[in-house]
Amino acid sequence: MNRHASAREASRLDRRLEALDDARQLAAGVLPDETLDGVLQVLERASSRRSLSAEHTVVGFFGATGSGKSSLFNAVAGAAIATAAARRPTTSEPLAGIWGAEGSGELLDWLDVRHRHVAAAVPGFADDSTGLILLDLPDIDSTRAENRAIAERLTGLVDVLVWVLDPQKYADAAVHDDFLAPLASHAAVTLVVLNQVDRLPEHDVRPVLESLQSLLHRDGLGSVQVLGASALVGTGVDKVRAAIRQVAMQRRALSQRLAADVDHAAHRLAEESGTGEAAGVRPGSRERLSRELATAANVPLVVDAVAASYRLEATRRTGWPVTRWLARLRPDPLRRLNLRRTGEPPQLNRTSLPPAGAPERARTDAAVRDFADAASDGAPGPWRAAIRAAAREGREQLPDALDQAIAGTELSAGRGSWWWRVFNVLQWLGLAAAVAGLGWLGVLAALGYFQLPVPEVPRVEGWPVPTVLVAGGVLLGVVLALAARTLAGIAARARARAARRRLEAAVDAVARDLVVAPVELEASRLAAFNGALKVAAG
Repeated sequence: MNRHASAREASRLDRRLEALDDARQLAAGVLPDETLDGVLQVLERASSRRSLSAEHTVVGFFGATGSGKSSLFNAVAGAAIATAAARRPTTSEPLAGIWGAEGSGELLDWLDVRHRHVAAAVPGFADDSTGLILLDLPDIDSTRAENRAIAERLTGLVDVLVWVLDPQKYADAAVHDDFLAPLASHAAVTLVVLNQVDRLPEHDVRPVLESLQSLLHRDGLGSVQVLGASALVGTGVDKVRAAIRQVAMQRRALSQRLAADVDHAAHRLAEESGTGEAAGVRPGSRERLSRELATAANVPLVVDAVAASYRLEATRRTGWPVTRWLARLRPDPLRRLNLRRTGEPPQLNRTSLPPAGAPERARTDAAVRDFADAASDGAPGPWRAAIRAAAREGREQLPDALDQAIAGTELSAGRGSWWWRVFNVLQWLGLAAAVAGLGWLGVLAALGYFQLPVPEVPRVEGWPVPTVLVAGGVLLGVVLALAARTLAGIAARARARAARRRLEAAVDAVARDLVVAPVELEASRLAAFNGALKVAAG
């Protein structure tokens, strides 16, 4: 592979690893920690492996007891390297055959392979320029747990996996179910060798190979190269060497292995996340939430109080002066709710609205639940639960926040109307006229009572002026009071509508902060997770 193609592949792998890490972080708290920890291990392994020699290809020989794995290792290496196993401290330690020792030390330290053998050049296979490391590993079905642990650990670290099977146990479920099938995404860096074909009659070799290929296809490894070989008589060893040499010389095994790891990790995340549609706030659902919360927060009661308060204050300011004092005996509805305050910040106060009872709490809970259900509808299971939890998170704060929102809403309760002053002046003029007329009539009555001359009273259209003043003043007061009552009703309804809009806006702001915003955050996190997972999956 040329340098430019290698750089492009490395850049693409960079993007996929970054996207996988983004997906992992976005899924924190939603998907199981075990899955996320596995993804983190993949990322850490990729970072560590890429910091080590890229000029070496690590090929691990894996197999069950009796598969002839070490014999095939020696046959491919062209020397009895694995014979030294009898002289190793324990049989649990892997052995490395190295072609191109320079730069391999740190890589083998990372793999925790202490027993190393610098191999002689094998013409047509490997020399110091090949940069090849073959590993002979413990049996995957060893009776010793530490042996199995080493083999399992190195399946996640080597660049290329060579699975050595034998005619007797090539269909062993433990090998296929525990190792081959879980690594189906690693087909590009997997080679399967059926060893000991010399033990089979010649006419049975092909059917057994075909049977093995069928099993691998079931495992998801249908594209894997399957070779027949015999370490004992040398049959097929050259083909195994050629396959390994081709992988080593292409210098792509490292990136392919890491790309396969990313594929596997992304697939695990996708499995845990599940399938579903995009989540988010649905049209109309926020309006329904705000409407239900407004009702639960007694907004209609406050609106009615605004209208009643305006009408009461209008009566106090524009009613007939003789009787308007009676209106002052009636309590102000807004003051009773502690919503008419002057000279103090409303956000520092609480209302005297009826506390939320069981019906109101049930209504609030139902509104939040319905909103969360609508927003999470179609989302994958874990994310649906996360969205619903985000909606419920601020539920306990809602009653107090709604009360503060209502207390802090400007209701224009203390602001009168321009026509109050006009009506008030006219009312007092009418009262003055009536009092003047009554006074005039009183003087005339007193003069008559004491038998004194009574002056002639001016008349208007035949009506005595004092009588006209009394009747006109009283009639004017009554008419003004009735007109003021009508105007006050109209203005009170307008004032109530304006108060409703402001109160609903305040309630909507609370709903946005405590319910809508957390839900939107989770929905956007799901969208970002899906986007990152798509990039990570390539």
